[in-house]
Amino acid sequence: MPRAYAVDSGHEGHGEHANHHMAHDSASTKALKEANNVMHKDMYIVYTNDVDVDFLRGMIAHHQGAVEMAQIQLKYGKDVQVKRLAQDIIRAQNIEIRWMKRWLAQLEAKPLHRSDVPTGSGTWTDMKWTGDKDVWLNSL
Repeated sequence: MPRAYAVDSGHEGHGEHANHHMAHDSASTKALKEANNVMHKDMYIVYTNDVDVDFLRGMIAHHQGAVEMAQIQLKYGKDVQVKRLAQDIIRAQNIEIRWMKRWLAQLEAKPLHRSDVPTGSGTWTDMKWTGDKDVWLNSL
């Protein structure tokens, strides 16, 4: 059990001391908590009954949260491999955010009952769907 969470049950009243340590989050923990709270607040969307629009609205907020958390990791983190992952997440998520925002704007510009618009399968790129997930993943 981590030291800050340990409670010495042999000493009455010292459990409060252990809880006191839990209240002092590091700067990185505070930043991650705030980013997580903002992401979840932003993911609380007004649903439109259009799964494509609703999905994109929620995922944009989710991806923005991932970018924010990755930036926090780069600021406070020490592990080189995790830093590389954070950099990759920022790059990939920003590409997807740009694409989703453009596509969402197109969907929202269409008349209601957009569910009859055909959707294709494929993968994300900075500009459009390509249709080959492995090609896209290898390009990152």
